Amino acid sequence: MLLSKKEPALRVRGLGKSIDLGERSLQILQGIDLEIKQGESLAIVGRSGSGKTTLLGLMAGLDLPSEGQVELMGESLDQMDEDQRALVRSKHVGFVFQSFHLLPGMTALENVMLPLELQKAEDAREQALKLLTSLGLAERLDQFPPQLSGGEQQRVALARAVVSGPTILFADEPTGNLDSQTGKEIIDLLFEVNRTRNTTLVLVTHDNALASLCERQALIEDGCLIEQRHQRAAS
Repeated sequence: MLLSKKEPALRVRGLGKSIDLGERSLQILQGIDLEIKQGESLAIVGRSGSGKTTLLGLMAGLDLPSEGQVELMGESLDQMDEDQRALVRSKHVGFVFQSFHLLPGMTALENVMLPLELQKAEDAREQALKLLTSLGLAERLDQFPPQLSGGEQQRVALARAVVSGPTILFADEPTGNLDSQTGKEIIDLLFEVNRTRNTTLVLVTHDNALASLCERQALIEDGCLIEQRHQRAAS
């Protein structure tokens, strides 16, 4: 589904998440209202334990909220079972993790081919090869993740996340395990995808410099959205 520029790619209403601990309940998120436009970039910021990563997972359909609604590209994730959410993710979502989450038994090329193969794309190898080459990994295609540096692994992870052309790219501390120079390269790649493909970018970060590059920041404190800051005009 292609939305107009004015329609939100993602909308959450009254979003809450709690965990039952037996005699009591732990409230992780409560009353989150947020809209993100197609092609926009948003940084979710806040202290450790504030609920940022939980919010990201709910918006990506990796988990279900305890209350409230999540609408991704016009589809209500909270009304779906896991198989239905997985189908929506395969169509619309790319995800980049701090710890890479590459499959260690697959080569770099095979890791990037996987999302396309799940979609039964006939040219999976050609697409993955072209993307990895553009990211400077032409000499590392047959290497397994443990044989790659942290920066190389994150570039493979980013390639895997965007190879199928997701509408929304979620990134959880994407530079957290990288040195500053390698982190800058990953940041540049993330915003290049956002800019050239009109891919909505939603990221969690402790890095103020990275957050400042996004069009908006959403500050989470004790599980509540307490402030939204507009950084620059949307391109």
